[in-house]
Amino acid sequence: MFVGGRRAEAELVPAAGYELQTIHVEPLHRGSPVRAARAAVLDTGAVRAARRILRDVEPDAVMGAGGYVAGPVGLAAVGRRVPLVLTEADSHLGLTNRMLAPFARRVCLAFPLEGRDGPRYRVTGRPGPAPATDRAAARARFGIAPDETTVLVFGGSLGARSINQAALEAFAGARFHVLHAAGQRDLASLESPGSHYDLRGYIGEFGEALLASDLVVARAGGSVFEIAAHGRPAVLIPYPYAAADHQAANARFMERAGAAVVIPDAELTGPRLAQEVGSLLADRGRLAAMGRAAAEIARPDAAAVIADEILAAAGRGG
Repeated sequence: MFVGGRRAEAELVPAAGYELQTIHVEPLHRGSPVRAARAAVLDTGAVRAARRILRDVEPDAVMGAGGYVAGPVGLAAVGRRVPLVLTEADSHLGLTNRMLAPFARRVCLAFPLEGRDGPRYRVTGRPGPAPATDRAAARARFGIAPDETTVLVFGGSLGARSINQAALEAFAGARFHVLHAAGQRDLASLESPGSHYDLRGYIGEFGEALLASDLVVARAGGSVFEIAAHGRPAVLIPYPYAAADHQAANARFMERAGAAVVIPDAELTGPRLAQEVGSLLADRGRLAAMGRAAAEIARPDAAAVIADEILAAAGRGG
């Protein structure tokens, strides 16, 4: 059973066939004392609501996924002495997980974190969809010829305006195929520069797009694990306003492993992107080595490992 708010989970969880209980909770607003006070009152009520849910359900274990909704449920689990397992998807511990970590049976980390290497912590990677495996079918789906070099560009579910603009400038006259998921927000204001440029708002079955590509240009959020799972080299442009600048840390992790080149968003221009991508595509040996490095840091079994931790916390073995 899931406990969440009224955002995307309100549709996704029932659609997946699971029960969803909702609580009303807000993040603490550090820049506004009035909004912070209002959030504190609401969150106190959310803890009471979470206690009622745990009292009625009597779970064997609780998993917290790190968002602010997880705070009241985690506190309720601690108060009722229900085993708690936490997952951290980013390259830093968020506020909720920092608060709850001392009480958790295990904290499952997507990335190795300095100072978080004791027995309470385990690096599991971040769960994601199983990687696509049929490259020929993936290329056929997007109309890409078997021997055609392809660059995949995307900036997350809403898109990334700086990446959209730079990519269209950089690859307007490219001699390779470009598959670009620009996000629905900006799509109406963008125009494909030619038949080599497949510009879309959204790509379903995203693993197939990764498998069909030779190089990826992207932000550096949770998608870095999908990129790694498909063994794809990447040019990463971290979102500069991410909490605790975690996308920059994600990108540098990939860069240190030899799997990515990083361009700070403030330095992103069409010419700079064209230069970086052109340099990589011209050096097939380097491109292949980056792909191997990406595959080596992938953790496609992350979901199963975390599930084992939760079952162990619940007293049911791994």
